[in-house]
Amino acid sequence: MSSPFHSVILGMQVYPLVLIDLPITFGDRANLRSKVLTFEVVDFPGSYHAILGRPCYAKFMVIPNYTYLKLKMSGPNSVITVGSTFSHANTCDHEHYELATTVINSAELPWLEESLTLVVPDYNKPTSSTAFRPLEETKAVGIDPTNPTKMVQIRTPLLDK
Repeated sequence: MSSPFHSVILGMQVYPLVLIDLPITFGDRANLRSKVLTFEVVDFPGSYHAILGRPCYAKFMVIPNYTYLKLKMSGPNSVITVGSTFSHANTCDHEHYELATTVINSAELPWLEESLTLVVPDYNKPTSSTAFRPLEETKAVGIDPTNPTKMVQIRTPLLDK
């Protein structure tokens, strides 16, 4: 069995369920390269369908350029360039962040539930008479002449501004 897949999330490890060989092709009909790559299938939530890493780069002799989000390799007729956009990369990063947050929260939730003491508030208990009183003096002012019940409280005395 191969080495475990180390997750960045909470130091969890996932062991591959199976190894699968898939043919991978880069390029177009006029200029293409195909190889068979071995992928590890894991039971782990992830934002990627497949990760092409060093084994792929070595087999295809790929030169990755992370700054420009491009992979370049030699093809039978010319250089094959595979690229992405910064907006797509940003979307993937955002989805990965959301997934990582969900996984971390779901892992921490049982621990938080164990450490919390639930307190049910007693709504029948009277509150103090000063609980909702303003700190300064206020005056009620009507805001709708047709409805005298619509009032606002304003501070008195008003500041000299």
